[in-house]
Amino acid sequence: MSDGARRGLFHADEFVASDLAIQISALDQQSRLPGIPRLRAWAVAALALAPGARVLDIGSGTGDHAGELAEVAGEVIGLDPNPGMRAEAARRAPRARFVDGNAYDLPFADGSFDAVTCERVFQHLDHPERAAAEIARVLAPGGRAVVTDTDWATAIIHPGDPEIVRVMSEAMRGGVANPLAGRRLPGHLTGAGLVVDDLGSQALVQPAAAATGPLVAMIGKMALARGAIDETQRDRFLADLAKGAETGDFHMSVTMFAVLAHAR
Repeated sequence: MSDGARRGLFHADEFVASDLAIQISALDQQSRLPGIPRLRAWAVAALALAPGARVLDIGSGTGDHAGELAEVAGEVIGLDPNPGMRAEAARRAPRARFVDGNAYDLPFADGSFDAVTCERVFQHLDHPERAAAEIARVLAPGGRAVVTDTDWATAIIHPGDPEIVRVMSEAMRGGVANPLAGRRLPGHLTGAGLVVDDLGSQALVQPAAAATGPLVAMIGKMALARGAIDETQRDRFLADLAKGAETGDFHMSVTMFAVLAHAR
């Protein structure tokens, strides 16, 4: 998940209902950005799933991607440690099956799957190389994987005072365990013994409404809590973005990368 909300998927097992609702809302908002469906469509095409293929979706979240995969695969299993999220996924994607588990210890035998997908999970992992090794382990010989994640160093925020924007961008990177996940994916998969075949990318461009939305407010709150800026600077940052949105001079984006690899 480019999203801070996904961090809990691999750092906690239980959520109160309100937390779960916030997570689902955040994921749905991100999925409506054009870049997400474009990358998912690229992933499905790149996997070239044969009829009857068995697919694992790691960090399945709301189950939307698993549901898409289930339209073309024989069996799709979504894996997520959050029981509330699994219930939501089962409701949305009844043709897929959802199980408990985490990226570090996949509860499946070696060579169990023809394909594996993993979207916006590596950015939340302290040891992403372990997850890459697990993906390689459960892939059958010749099986394919598409791993997708954000590189938070590609974040662009405009307009605003350059120094304040720099601090805000650093606050965004500090919100996840592995902020440079996107650029590191090929190395992790190669290190796990997989062969990288292709790379896709999409900029996730926020609409003008985001200038006064909860994401920008959260970034300002994070930077203020860390003492990186004061309230005057925070308010100036928010005002600059709001004015930019009003005049058509607003841009906020981050780039996601997707890597296609296969098992020898």
